[in-house]
This record gives sequence, C-alpha cells and structure tokens, in this order.
Amino acid sequence: MRVAIDVRKIHDFGIGTYIRNLLKYLARLDRTTEYVLFCRPEDMGDLPDLGPNFRPVAEPSPPYSLREQLRIPLALRRERADLFHAPHYVLPPLTMCPSVVTIHDCIHLMFPEYLPNRLAYAYARASIWAAAKRSSRILTVSETSKADILRFFHVPPTKIAVIYNAIDERLGAEPDQDEIARVRERYQLHERFILYVGNIKPHKNLVRLIEAFHRLRRHEFEHMKLLIIGDEISKYPALRRAVHRHHLHKYVRFLGFVPLETLAVLYRLAGVFVFPSLYEGFGLPPLEAMASGTPVVTSNVSSLPEVVGDAAILVDPHDPDAIADGMRRALTDPELRADLRARGLTRVNQYSWERSVQRVWEIYQEVA
Repeated sequence: MRVAIDVRKIHDFGIGTYIRNLLKYLARLDRTTEYVLFCRPEDMGDLPDLGPNFRPVAEPSPPYSLREQLRIPLALRRERADLFHAPHYVLPPLTMCPSVVTIHDCIHLMFPEYLPNRLAYAYARASIWAAAKRSSRILTVSETSKADILRFFHVPPTKIAVIYNAIDERLGAEPDQDEIARVRERYQLHERFILYVGNIKPHKNLVRLIEAFHRLRRHEFEHMKLLIIGDEISKYPALRRAVHRHHLHKYVRFLGFVPLETLAVLYRLAGVFVFPSLYEGFGLPPLEAMASGTPVVTSNVSSLPEVVGDAAILVDPHDPDAIADGMRRALTDPELRADLRARGLTRVNQYSWERSVQRVWEIYQEVA
C-alpha cells in the first residue's frame, strides 16, 4: 500500500506538532507501507530520517492556495497513491483516491471575524465542507470538535473518529540542572512568574489575560511577571495597547518562539500556567504544563474541560476577574497546588501519541 501525506505544515505550531508526531510514530509502527510525504521544496533535506519506506516529494504550492487544488491531485495520480491523508482541512475536489482528512477544529467558522476578509471565510467554509463531504473518513481531536463538525456539516457521526492528541515525550523528561540554570540566567527568571504558551491570535483571549494580570498585581503580586511564549507581539497591536494601557511594560514579556528544551524548563519554573482561550479543538499547552508539574488555570468552554478533566482550575474566559482569581488561588494555596500537580500528572498519562497513531494507522487499513 502507498499512502501519501501532506506534510507542508510540518513546522507550524499546532498542526505541525500533529504532523511531526504522526510521522514519528508511523515510522516506529510500520516498516512495510510506503509513505510519500508532500513537503515544501526547502524541507526536502530537513525531514527527520524516518526509514526507507518514507519518501519526501517536493510540493511547491502554498497551503490554502488555488494552486494546491490542482497540483495535489496531479501529484497523487503521478505517485499512484492508494490513500491520501490531509492533516488539515484542505482536500482538493479533484482527489480521486480514498482519503482521510483531519479537521482539528472549526475555528474559522466559529469566529469568522478573525479572518482577514470575506474571501478567506468563503474559502475556509468551502474547503472544510468539501473535506467533510468527500473524504472517506474524518479524524478529529476531541468530542467537542466532532460536535462542531456535525453542527456545521451534515455527515454521518460514524464517519468521524475522535483521536486525541498527546504531548511531545521530551516535555515529560526532567531537564538537567545545567539547562535550568542556563534558562534562568538567559531570561533573568529569579522569581516566580505566570506563563502562557501558544499563538497570540484573537481567540486566544490574551487581551483579557493581560487585564486579569493587571488586576492580580494590584494586590499582593506587584512584582509578578507574565511571560507569553508564541508569536511576535507586532502581529497584534491590540496586545501592545493593552500592555501600555496598564503600564505593564516591565512586567509582561513576549518571548516569541523558543526551542523545545527551553520551553520544558519554562514550564517547570512557572508558578502557574494560564490558558484562557475562547475556543480550542484540543489545546495541548495545558497538558504540557501538567506534565511539568505546574498548576493550570484554563477556560471552562470549548474542548478544554474535556481535555483537562478535574486536573485544572476552570474559569470563565470572558471575565478578567475570574481569570485573576484562578491565578491567585493557584499561586497562594499550597494544598490546591499539590492536588493540581498530582491530578495533572495522572491526567497526562491518559494521552499517548503511540496509541493515537496506532488508531490512525488502523483507519488507513480500513479505508484503503
């Protein structure tokens, strides 16, 4: 059997994590199926060494472009693929072979106001509709996302398989003391701080997080800092305005992307991890923080309660006072912190990339 997988977004933040772990565990599981990996030309020599049954093929068309609607089907025909896996929601209508598509969430349909224009919304809706209708199977990452797909697109529930994400196994390993000392010194982290990890798109709700942080500091936490790991602040001026409005220039730090080894240390050094997102298909960062033994405050909406269970403080993400109170409780109550740590470590063990990719592989066999 020959399976083609679109891996052009392998370096992205969310979907990239999914693709990287899919390939990693397929390589451990399956040494006989031939895998053709459609990648960006510049990634041809940069993909991990997965084994002789994994073959990269350059595909220059940009994701979410009209070009890919023609080039991907032609590539599938040229490579004589028996099955195509689109790990995000684009499945070109001219695709002739059986297909599996992963729809991580319906964010573009839930929050169309965050897209750049109406054309982008029309493209997203048409692409997800085509993927949902024309694919042989749909994979998604939570029961919440499955319910959203069923609400927007009338497909049989049995067509959708819920397969959870999991954390990178490297984040579960304890960093050595030299690395911890290096990160402390590099970022001057000699006191407790609050941590957020993820992109800074509007639905991540960081303006309210900054407001909540401002309210927290007005009491006993005037020296506390907030670290935001993810995109550069220049992409979203509203965040800069929120920092200026509350005079938090010395206390809110935007670090951009950091290496995984650095991230593992930051998770462990944080006094509390806060993730007040308005919508998530899954939401990996809270689990990553739990694996590091750090108390988590997150939203009581979307898939987040499903993912974290009883192992986090759940708050109303629309209410800055509720977010601030959740952070205050996590920072000041030793018994609560110990309980969240124990529950978090137990919760993380319920998720496994090995088990999840095993299920994806089984669906490949069923479809092909």
